[in-house]
Amino acid sequence: MSKSQFKNQNAAAIFGVLLTVLSVICLNSADAQIGACYGTLGNNLPSPTELLALCNQHNIRRIRIYNPNPSILEALNRNPNISVIVGVPNEEIQGIANNPALAKSWVQNHILKYRNVNFRYIAVGNEISPLDGASSSIAPSVAPAMQNIHNALSETTLGRKVKVSTALSMGVLAKSYPPSAGAFIVAPTFINPIVQFLVRTNGPFLINVYPYFAYTSDTTNIRLDYALFTSNSAVVTDGGYQYRSLFDAMVDAVHAALEKAGGANVEVVVTESGWPSAGGTATTVKNAQIYNSNLIKSVKNGTPKKPGKEIETYVFDLIDENQKSPELEKHWGIFLANKQPKYPLSFV
Repeated sequence: MSKSQFKNQNAAAIFGVLLTVLSVICLNSADAQIGACYGTLGNNLPSPTELLALCNQHNIRRIRIYNPNPSILEALNRNPNISVIVGVPNEEIQGIANNPALAKSWVQNHILKYRNVNFRYIAVGNEISPLDGASSSIAPSVAPAMQNIHNALSETTLGRKVKVSTALSMGVLAKSYPPSAGAFIVAPTFINPIVQFLVRTNGPFLINVYPYFAYTSDTTNIRLDYALFTSNSAVVTDGGYQYRSLFDAMVDAVHAALEKAGGANVEVVVTESGWPSAGGTATTVKNAQIYNSNLIKSVKNGTPKKPGKEIETYVFDLIDENQKSPELEKHWGIFLANKQPKYPLSFV
């Protein structure tokens, strides 16, 4: 082999390696851990096909929906590049918990029917709590319903791919300050079985995290810059951890609570977080942009307790929902109903 041939082959080999590395980088960018919640309580919303086209245009590759909406699932069937968390409505949980056959039917009709949909998780219920009057009666049924949906999935080819969990609110924490003191409410028939199930199945702990509501509930003691990720220095010091953002403190309180409940290795996924642009205290388009932009940047770096571990996170909301109430609830969208961005926001 001549020297020139050897050099050419070496150059080709090096170029090939570079291409592979660049491909991996591009794939990782495309599979970013940031998604958006797709609510449907509006009478002026674009069609699911139009909204998914909007997602593709803006590099939103993950969405969360709150029920198995057939129109959205049909649109997702044509867009397998977008993964989805699909919810089991709260009102269906007790029936599924009490009847394994109903769980099988639910999986057949809402999951297996859509062969090309890229299902990521099934969230059995949203923000159910034994302390909430509206959902307290459902709380003991959540873990059994999760188990029955999991069992139904396990009989299919999706058994190992699609994880089952439930999306909870920060209200399930009895204590969250300082973050290391994070602990769940005492609810032996609710939290404990959920955490144990997630440990057994290697499923994620889904939690809705809203610094906005924490801030507005105590504006005297919680600084706006701490809530918006804009503090230039640590606001809270907790042992060896320093917190410049309320979001990080809240997520690490969840990590601490999971450790105490025997779920130290359970991954935390933030299934809702955002900031409204109108309708309440500190609600401006600028603050919404600042919060969501910083949220997307921050979760890529993890938290002080788990630095470098990206947090899968879903921005709430994809689009303004004009049929929600009170007024504040209508203004969480990153897009307006006419499909125009409310403000510049990068999901890359």
